[in-house]
Amino acid sequence: MTIVERRAPWREDFGPEWTSLPIARLRYTAKDKAWTLYWRDRNLRFHLYDRVGSARTIESLLDEIDRDPTHIFWG
Repeated sequence: MTIVERRAPWREDFGPEWTSLPIARLRYTAKDKAWTLYWRDRNLRFHLYDRVGSARTIESLLDEIDRDPTHIFWG
């Protein structure tokens, strides 16, 4: 599952289209019954976010994205 930031058009010269930018990715591994969190770099590649481990439920990972203690997700 990829979390995407959507932005309304904000400059007329950029056109009327909304923009989308991937922020984070959550992956579920059925074998382990666990979710893992990935962050996106400037080249739009995802990397394992190693400040938290995998989780049985998605809520703690969503909380980590929301808190963003390293500013890696929201800048």
